[in-house]
Amino acid sequence: MEDDRKTYTVDEALNALGFGKFQVFVLIYAGMGWISEAMEMMLLSFVGPAVQSTWNLSSHEESLITSVVFAGMLIGAYSWGVVADTYGRRKGFLVTAIITSGAGFLSSFAPNLTLLIILRGLVGVGLGGGPVLSSWFLEFIPAPKRGTWMVVFSAFWTLGTVLEASIAWFIMPRLGWRWLLAVSALPSSLLLLFYSMTPESPRYLCMKGRKSEALAVLEKIARVNGQKLPSGVLVSDNHIEPEEMINASEESKLVSPRENERESPKSTDSPKSGLLLMLLSPELIRSSLLLWMVFFGNAFAYYGLVLLTTELNNNNNKCIQKDMQSYNHQDISYKDVFITSFAEFPGLLISAAMVDKLGRKLSMSSMFFLCFFFLLPLVVHQPQSLTTALLFGARICITATFTIVYIYAPELYPTSVRTTGVGVASSVGRIGGMVCPLVAVSLIHGCHQTIAIFLFESVIFLSGICVCLLPFETKGRELANSLSS
Repeated sequence: MEDDRKTYTVDEALNALGFGKFQVFVLIYAGMGWISEAMEMMLLSFVGPAVQSTWNLSSHEESLITSVVFAGMLIGAYSWGVVADTYGRRKGFLVTAIITSGAGFLSSFAPNLTLLIILRGLVGVGLGGGPVLSSWFLEFIPAPKRGTWMVVFSAFWTLGTVLEASIAWFIMPRLGWRWLLAVSALPSSLLLLFYSMTPESPRYLCMKGRKSEALAVLEKIARVNGQKLPSGVLVSDNHIEPEEMINASEESKLVSPRENERESPKSTDSPKSGLLLMLLSPELIRSSLLLWMVFFGNAFAYYGLVLLTTELNNNNNKCIQKDMQSYNHQDISYKDVFITSFAEFPGLLISAAMVDKLGRKLSMSSMFFLCFFFLLPLVVHQPQSLTTALLFGARICITATFTIVYIYAPELYPTSVRTTGVGVASSVGRIGGMVCPLVAVSLIHGCHQTIAIFLFESVIFLSGICVCLLPFETKGRELANSLSS
C-alpha cells in the first residue's frame, strides 16, 4: 500500500529512462528542422547577389529579399510559440513545415521581384517555428545531460550551413539561383513525411492535465530505451508541494517547482496577450528584456557575418561612390564562404566544452567579447586572406553564443510559456536579422566599411554586457512547469 502513495514527475521519469534510442529519433527529427532553417537562411547570401544581377536590382532591393524573410520570422516565431503552448508542440511544427516547404519550393518559380518577396516572406513565417522544435526536443532530455545534447542538436544547424554552402558552390555556377531555392526546400518536406511518427511532449501533456497520454508516451520511451519507469503514480510538477521549496529564492522560482504552484485553466489556456503578459510579469520582466537584447545581438552579428563574408570577398565590390556595378554569382568567392561555414564546427566544440562546466552566462559573455576582438581589425580594409581568417574566428565565437543562448532560453521559462517565451525572444532576434542586411550590404556597397564594422562591434559588446546582467544561471537545474500567479 505504501508503494501506491509514491509519485514521480516527468523530470524524474526522464532521468530514470536516460538518453536512449527514443531520444535519438527525436534528435534526428528536430535536427532535420534545424538543417532546413539553416539552409534557408544561408542561401540568402547567395540568392541576393544572383537575383540582383538577373533582374538588375538596386542594393536596397537586394537587401529587401533578405529582410523580408526576417520580417516573416518575426511574425511566425511568436505565433507558432503561442500555437505550441496552447495546442501542442506537434501542431506547431506541422504548420511551419507545410508553409516553409510549400513557399520555399514555389519561390523558385517567382517571375518577378514582388512575387519573390511575398513567397520569401511566407518562408520566413514558416521558419519562425524553429524554436518550437528546439523546445520540443529539450523536453525529452534528462536534466543532467541537457546542455550537452542541446549542443549536439545545434550541430544540425552547422550541418545545414555547410551543406548549403556546398550545394551553392555546385549549383549556382551551373544551374542558377532558382534550382538552389528548390533544392533547399527539400529538408522541410522530410518533416512532413515522418510527422506521423512524432510523439507529443509528455511535459506539455502533463501540464495540460492529460496525464494518461503523458504516461503512454513515457511508457513508449521506456520500451524503446529498454528501461523501467519509477514506481508509483505520475504527477504534474505543479501539483507537488515539497517543503524544501517554501523558502525558495527568486532564482529558484523561475527554474524549479515551488509550493502551491498550480496551473489554473485560465493560465494554461491563456490567449496570446495573456502569454505575452506573463513574459513581462515581475518575476520574468528583467530576464525577458535582457534575453531579447541578447537574441537581437546574436542574430544581428551571426547573419551579418554570413553576409559580410560574401560582401567583403566579392571581387566586384570596388567601392565606387557613384553607380555601383551589378555583379553576378561568379564574383562571389564560394571557397571563402565554404571555409567560414566550417568555423561553426569549432564553435560547437567550444560551446560543448564550456556550457556545462563554466555555465551558460560565462560561456556566452566570453564568446561575445572574443568576437568583438576578432572583428576589430576589419574597421579598415585587410587582405582577403586575413579578412577570411578574422571572419572565421568571429564566426566561431558567434556560433558558440548562438548555440548556448538556445540552451539557456528554454531553461529560463516554465513549460506553460516556454515556446512562447523562446518564440518572442527569437522574434526580437529576427529584428536584428532584418536590420543587418542594411548594414552588411548597403554600407559596404556605399564604401562605409568602417561604420559598418563599428556598428557590429557596438551591438556585440552590448550583448555581452546584457549576458552579464542576466539574473541567474540555469546550469543543472530542473525545468519548471508553471509560474506562480
